[in-house]
Amino acid sequence: MNLAVYDVTGKQVGSYDVDPAEIAPRVNKQLLHDAVVMYQANQRQGTHKTKTRGEVAGSTKKLYRQKGTGNARAGGRRSGTRRGGGHIFAKHPRDFGWRMPRKALQAATRMALASRLADDEVKLVAALPIDASAAGPKTAAVAGMLAALGLGEATVLVAPEQHDAVFWKSARNIAGVSVTPVADLNAWALLSPRAVVMTTAAIDAFRAAAKSQAAAGRQPARRAPSPRPRSARSSGAKKGKEG
Repeated sequence: MNLAVYDVTGKQVGSYDVDPAEIAPRVNKQLLHDAVVMYQANQRQGTHKTKTRGEVAGSTKKLYRQKGTGNARAGGRRSGTRRGGGHIFAKHPRDFGWRMPRKALQAATRMALASRLADDEVKLVAALPIDASAAGPKTAAVAGMLAALGLGEATVLVAPEQHDAVFWKSARNIAGVSVTPVADLNAWALLSPRAVVMTTAAIDAFRAAAKSQAAAGRQPARRAPSPRPRSARSSGAKKGKEG
């Protein structure tokens, strides 16, 4: 497919040929779903906490005798059925995080970008309006570039080739805009926003990394060498020596 390349003013200055199948031959929706759920689960703090009947304040003395009062049976006032008592199924802090294999996450990242390319949701720019040589951060320049690309009201992921502190500071105050270098991209970061903006150098770096990952995945796994069998001569000599 042929993608248009724009400058910071929104004017087309060239074109870029890329085949989504080169990045990911197929898109596995189940793998993408598992990767996104993993990233979201790893962001949960898990600090919820409520008290059991053993942790709330109050006496453990039985309120009244078991029989003869006409009332229902009752124990201490810290019971979960009473006001001010503990929770019957109390919540405790826990870790919701879990992990997937590294190669599976790499494949999910490639599939995510391939699906965004196939859906024409990736905008390519020749260069970013702010670079490391700038005097300081300029939020207006980044906002002007996004508005020129027609992305002023949408959530956008900007993926430069490398981390640039000046550009990151220029974009961090814009609502709905996130900046992630190519080396830090993942499936959730690519699928969350409405659009993705990449430089031509960034997509070249991503394609090179995808090619090397695919080549590494095709290499057969190394097998441990099998132990050498003992020769009949050595075994016979050993038996003769023992006799």
